Amino acid sequence: MKHFLNKGRRQFLRSLAALGSSSVLWPILGSASPKSVISKTIPSSKESIPVIGLGSSRTFNVGNDPVARDVCAEVMRNFFNAGGRLIDSSPMYGSSQSVIGYGLKKLKTTEVFSAEKVWVSSATNGPEQMEASRQHWKVKRFDLMQVHNLVAWEDHLSTLHKMKTAGNIRYVGITTSHGRRHREFERIMRSQKLDFIQLSYNILDREVEKRLLPLAKERGIAVIANRPFQRGYLIDKIKRHPLPGWAKDIDCNNWAQFLLKFIVSHPAVTCAIPATSRVDHVLENMGAISGRLPDSNMRKRMIAYVEGL
Repeated sequence: MKHFLNKGRRQFLRSLAALGSSSVLWPILGSASPKSVISKTIPSSKESIPVIGLGSSRTFNVGNDPVARDVCAEVMRNFFNAGGRLIDSSPMYGSSQSVIGYGLKKLKTTEVFSAEKVWVSSATNGPEQMEASRQHWKVKRFDLMQVHNLVAWEDHLSTLHKMKTAGNIRYVGITTSHGRRHREFERIMRSQKLDFIQLSYNILDREVEKRLLPLAKERGIAVIANRPFQRGYLIDKIKRHPLPGWAKDIDCNNWAQFLLKFIVSHPAVTCAIPATSRVDHVLENMGAISGRLPDSNMRKRMIAYVEGL
């Protein structure tokens, strides 16, 4: 615990050093003001949401460490200030839910688009788990409730549709990650009424382009892309290489923006949710929320460049 606390304090100091004055750092790191945010439409409602969200898997699982929780709150502050809205979490992510709730309370904001998941094998325990999640977040209701990794999806979807009808949630979805269970995922997309799906998609993991993304477009389902950086592996792999000079043609100042703009430029993708516990990284990520997006030819060029590294 002492080691973890010291690590959290070091991380906090690094974050504060990277933070400085947010209003000064935005133009330097390429972050957007809320007026220039790129948004996409949720097909089932026509509501628009910004194309870059915030994930919380692992990064917000910091327990009760007060220093680390404050770091996460600063990440959230800069995320919102740059025009972000959607934050995603799950009961699977340890203390992430309560850390988000702490941040929302500290920042005194209600502008979040709250995306949560139900993750329990017993359908009868689903409502209790979702209520516990709501208490952690300290929100009146969730915007989006998703069946996490298809666990007991038939029963949970039935519950979620009833909750939506009653006005207790706004949107219903399902999730998968690591490229798992795509056949079953496709079958559910075809047979069930869904507002959202969440799946893994990035510049190297593009299997979902074959069937799931076109199907989402066809069925009018919004898409959240998780693991945009392969949990950091992709960034670590390419960061030693120079960003191509032509990246400026799509207003990218760093690799994070390059990778995120590739994802959200897909016509079927609504939002990408990079996870971080560093202020400098969230500011870099949020630079992808403004400027030009790549067209189909540029996307091919981006793929070829990264695959050739």
